[in-house]
Amino acid sequence: MGAAMFSLLTKSSSGRAGEASEIPEGDLPGWRQTGFQEFSRSAALGQVGEIYGRDMRGYSGFPDSSGRGTYSPDSVLSVDNGKLDYFLHTEDGVPRAASVIPFGYAGQEYGRYSVRFRYDSMPGYKIAFMLWPVNDRWNDGEIDWPEGGLDGPLYGGSAIKDSFDKDTMKFDPSDRTFSPAGPGDWHVATTEWTPGKVKWFFDGELTDQTTIPEGVPNTPMRWTLQAETSDRATSTYPDPATAGHLQIDWAVQYAYVP
Repeated sequence: MGAAMFSLLTKSSSGRAGEASEIPEGDLPGWRQTGFQEFSRSAALGQVGEIYGRDMRGYSGFPDSSGRGTYSPDSVLSVDNGKLDYFLHTEDGVPRAASVIPFGYAGQEYGRYSVRFRYDSMPGYKIAFMLWPVNDRWNDGEIDWPEGGLDGPLYGGSAIKDSFDKDTMKFDPSDRTFSPAGPGDWHVATTEWTPGKVKWFFDGELTDQTTIPEGVPNTPMRWTLQAETSDRATSTYPDPATAGHLQIDWAVQYAYVP
């Protein structure tokens, strides 16, 4: 285990990263901390943008990726007891979603990103905590971790830059490796993005990594914590009765310092 991951683990009273309730503070070997959010101020529904800024409120008023849900931060996002809460539910016949940009749209080239999170089982909803090109050109790549349905385990993937063709993007690795746990408990997910390599960690353990160095994105990207309807969403999926919570305890961002 690398020095960076060891520093995170030592924040845990039990020694298990999934229980590392304290936010890691300060730089790590090879990484300079550039973002730090522990949600210390409470915010009711509709107040997150006012208290934390418009980027924390994120996207608003347009369809999510499947086209079945709508980004509705003021009816989804709140902060209580030091946790950012996404209340995913259907309202007026429309599934409500939210997408948070915790450290703004400016982004950075390469970095390390850690988030402590948990989620209820919510069939028909998913998350995609992603690094997205600042220039909004998908052909420059995309890095996802964790991603997947909120009724099971999660996976990581990196869109191979310059592989976009006819609305299709190739990803590395081509086969998905899933997290060892799903809904319920708290976990820490970490992405390490360096020149020619992306690594994904779950509770301090390496889960997967890229295999094609020339395919790794190398332009500035912003971190987006997106919750939305499933890629398989329909007019009846998610079921309108399905509702629950995705919670984020803390999020930290580092710049790569070779």
